Amino acid sequence: MAATIRDIKEQTGLSLATISKYLNGGNVLPENRIKIEAAIKELHYEVNEIARGLVTNRTRTVGVLAYSVESIFNGTLLRHIGNSLRKAGYGLMICDSCDDPKIEAENVNFLIGKKVDGIIALPVSTKTDCLKAARKAKIPVVLIDRPSEDASFDCVRIDNRRAAAQAVRFLLQNGHRRIGIVCSHTEYTGEERYKGYEDALREAGVEIREALCAAGTHSIEFGFEGMSRLLSLGERPTAVFMTNYELALGAVMALNRTKLHCPDDISLMGFDDLIMSHVIHPRLHMVIQPMKEMGEKAVELLLERIESGQQEMAMEIVLGTRVSDGDSVAKLGQK
Repeated sequence: MAATIRDIKEQTGLSLATISKYLNGGNVLPENRIKIEAAIKELHYEVNEIARGLVTNRTRTVGVLAYSVESIFNGTLLRHIGNSLRKAGYGLMICDSCDDPKIEAENVNFLIGKKVDGIIALPVSTKTDCLKAARKAKIPVVLIDRPSEDASFDCVRIDNRRAAAQAVRFLLQNGHRRIGIVCSHTEYTGEERYKGYEDALREAGVEIREALCAAGTHSIEFGFEGMSRLLSLGERPTAVFMTNYELALGAVMALNRTKLHCPDDISLMGFDDLIMSHVIHPRLHMVIQPMKEMGEKAVELLLERIESGQQEMAMEIVLGTRVSDGDSVAKLGQK
């Protein structure tokens, strides 16, 4: 038979009020806390989270909206978010939006109905109207990877435009002038990274050529199609910047279907140091964003909102990036 709060009372000699206060997250004297925790361990007492939630109006559960759980980027972030929440004593409820804004809105309402204490969102787009329902329900929300269009929600992200410009500058510094790009134009990060590509070329006085831009969906399939298009040009680029992990994977697959070699025939620059960069040869130069820190900062910020119970002016945390070492970028004029 499962232990009860009365068993803890008999074990410790403390009042039910003191034990209940501890179990519901309240402060008790250090010596009482030690007694209660020892009794819980010895008696194998399990907290009734549903009952505690009715008292505290908390479920100690955080909902996460992911635009697609198929994305390795999202999967990596979810691991870091989950680890941070677990350390803080919170559970995780993941909802896959399947790259569909309608499903995303349904998921928001689902999480509200489940009484989650907060929501971390990797949204489908910058349109965050559906998240206003969470705000109305007094559920704090933190966005990762992209801000809301009106900057009304907390956000943890990188400066995508600056990061992309940094990557293209690296190619320029190695003598490349005919630089192609395979990018997505369907979401905030893709648009910002293309702007960074243009910024670096303009800064260097290099003409921006429409033929060298392959813009499409955020997918492995378009990465393959876009790179194939660039490689078929009569005057193909000497280097290609691929603006996310899925596009880079598809682009490398397209290159492998040809007789061209990296970096002797074409140089490559990718984004996100995930699995691929560790298993292909040559090792790709990559823009590295601090994914572990992004997940941890999002959890930290959300828990601050939950604990304070206040929805103050939205905060934006912008983290830095760097270009990793690799072997995929040739210095022109050298083999």
